[in-house]
Amino acid sequence: MSRWAALGMGEAACALTLGLSAGMVVGPSWGASLPPPAMPAALRLLCGVVVPAALLCAEPLPRVTFPSGDPRRTLTHFSQNNISHYDIFLLDESEEELYVGARDWVLALTVGTPGSIRAKASIMWGATDEKTSECAFKKKSQETECFNFIRVLVALNQTHLYVCGTYAFSPACTYIHLENFTLVPSGRGQPFLDGKGQCPFDPQHTYTALLVGEYGASDFAGGLPSLGWSGGRGWGVLTAAQPPLCPWADGELYAGTMNNFQGNEPIISRSLGTRTLLKTDAFLRWLSADAAFVASFSIPEDDKVYFFFEETADEFDFFEKLLVPRVARVCKSDVGGEKLLQKKWTTFLKAQLVCSQTGHFPFNVIHHAFALLRHDGRADFYAVFTSQWQAGRAGSAVCAYRQEDLEKVFEGKYKELNKESSRWTVYSGPDMSPRPGSCSMGASSDKALSFMKDHFLMDGKVSPMRGQPLLVKSDVTYTRITVHETRGVSGTTYRVMFLATADGLLHKAVELSGGAHIVESIQLFARPEPVKNLLLAPGKGILYVGYSRGVLQVPLANCSLHQSCAECVLARDPYCAWHSPEGSCRPAHLASESKSAWLQDVETGNPGTVCHRLSPRLNAVVPLPCPRHSALATYSWQQPSGAQGHTVLQPDHTLVVIMQQGMAGTYKCQATENGYTWTVAQYQLRDSGGDGPDGGTPRSYWLEFVTVTVLLAVTLTAAACLALLTYRDQLRARSKVRGCSTPHSPPARPREKVPLNGGTREPPAPGAATEEEEEDEGSQACCLQLDGDIDVDNNRLHVPAGDRA
Repeated sequence: MSRWAALGMGEAACALTLGLSAGMVVGPSWGASLPPPAMPAALRLLCGVVVPAALLCAEPLPRVTFPSGDPRRTLTHFSQNNISHYDIFLLDESEEELYVGARDWVLALTVGTPGSIRAKASIMWGATDEKTSECAFKKKSQETECFNFIRVLVALNQTHLYVCGTYAFSPACTYIHLENFTLVPSGRGQPFLDGKGQCPFDPQHTYTALLVGEYGASDFAGGLPSLGWSGGRGWGVLTAAQPPLCPWADGELYAGTMNNFQGNEPIISRSLGTRTLLKTDAFLRWLSADAAFVASFSIPEDDKVYFFFEETADEFDFFEKLLVPRVARVCKSDVGGEKLLQKKWTTFLKAQLVCSQTGHFPFNVIHHAFALLRHDGRADFYAVFTSQWQAGRAGSAVCAYRQEDLEKVFEGKYKELNKESSRWTVYSGPDMSPRPGSCSMGASSDKALSFMKDHFLMDGKVSPMRGQPLLVKSDVTYTRITVHETRGVSGTTYRVMFLATADGLLHKAVELSGGAHIVESIQLFARPEPVKNLLLAPGKGILYVGYSRGVLQVPLANCSLHQSCAECVLARDPYCAWHSPEGSCRPAHLASESKSAWLQDVETGNPGTVCHRLSPRLNAVVPLPCPRHSALATYSWQQPSGAQGHTVLQPDHTLVVIMQQGMAGTYKCQATENGYTWTVAQYQLRDSGGDGPDGGTPRSYWLEFVTVTVLLAVTLTAAACLALLTYRDQLRARSKVRGCSTPHSPPARPREKVPLNGGTREPPAPGAATEEEEEDEGSQACCLQLDGDIDVDNNRLHVPAGDRA
């Protein structure tokens, strides 16, 4: 690396990236000093202009940008007179109250109603005149520095908060009683506790603080470490020579900060609770003098606490100071050594983080980190970086790391310092059991503790997920990040990153398989200034922003901005989806069980495949809304010819389609006003092709087959019964006509023996039948004529013609 010192880091990196080595000596020197290679003017122009322009064109741009005060993006603002530096946030579990640490003040704000922030209570806690005078005597500014900047604000239990401030370069801590929101005396004859080691001296120093324990276990609710706060470029930290013990605290305070006034003694410490104070050893130089902490996290069901920071790397031999992003971890079960490393960490290990992309300088300056809890109980760590070799051009990257990758590096090989050559090399000695630095060490032997004193740096490097940054932007400097996980209407999980910049911009970006998509950019302030803090309230759908002059409440979703289905889908915002029945873009979490009416395409953002393209099944009832944007317009529908007779127009101009074969096609709702006609809604209905509602495998019609079979059997049975009844009626009709089968015939009318006129009756002619014989023959003829057709309804007998002859 020293061979490139005269060339400059920027030109060297560009030349190495382009693979141009003409005229450059890159072989091993073995002690010989190589002359610096000369870069041609054309190559300098290529590296300085062409390459950055090409990279800029390939970077994602915010789809929508809102200037400060834009009515399309409503923000709720809170501030109070004479209060500044709203740096520290603590949100209670119910998300109804927000505690804010500012300069000389601690505030309790009521935030239960979105769009409203009201002051509930406040405490003024400024430095005394004596401390202010001492601060001025130490050559610090009474205008900007000699105040009490709140830097640590944690919940000890359900009734008390623990708060620490710089207190005019004399760090102090105290308790706050939540019931009446007042300061609680320390009980040691002094108004406040010594905050050295728990809070930085200088308000410009970075810091981190985290309460871990029974009550602190909930600090990671919703993937948000709500008890870690940032200031400057870091989060609250703690160190103390004689920290206060708090036996009634439901946890222990882990902190990383500067432990002295000069700002050259960084430490990681554990205090409060009932166990012995532990801290890093400054003499052993486990941390470089310029270490700057940015975040700390405790993962539930894990016996480790992670610290993210940056420091000057001692393992690299460079001419100039090289900053390296790090992650360190200590075990919660650590109790320190008995003889060696007394009151010192026996499990402290640190490793290097890698965040780089081809064509860019290495992103080696970490600004902030966030831990997102996964469903399996592990976490993914997100961090924002810049490069120390930006040559005046701003640029940032977002990298994410899996907890498993961190653990793999911490279980790998150690580095050790070769005292003869003063170089760091890989430790190649025998393995020890239990493994030094592991959480299972317990009361280790002096040999293991002596090993840990010199083997705290890991040889492996933690690589980012996907092997590259999730997002790279060359025109901004990201200083804060928070990540929220949400579900789309289809059940897909999306991760949304909220990124704050050094000049007061807020970017909302969704992490996708093809790269990050920046949904929107919001200019938070009228005058550019850095964002001090970000805090998510996922239950309320709110993001809180802290800055020098107040607090902002930013809704996560802004769905009402999109007035059409195409706009809603093109936004690719996981928080929004188009609701077809209402014809509006609405929050996606409102999607009911029947999600077919909610349209969303976050991955590709293609309205052509989502909006107005429906594949309903046969006989399905499909409502097609027609948004009425004007009360003066008349609305009409254009539909395929095959749809006539199968649609119903409702009073609100919604067209209800009963899907049948031949009804596929384009349906347009058109508005006409002042002689001008335009299309306000268009739908494309397609035949389902026999597929299921999701267009997947063909559906089964077994149930329909069984139903039809049963109905057919019932119909046939009923028809058979009806036929039998009809046949029975026919038999009865035949019996009436014939009379032969009548069991009881009516009695025969007595025959007249003597004529009524008194005359005598003539004898029959010879060969003629008598009257009795004729009656018998008539009766017999009646029985024989049953061979003809019987008209039952008219009670008539049809005799064939041959018989009548």
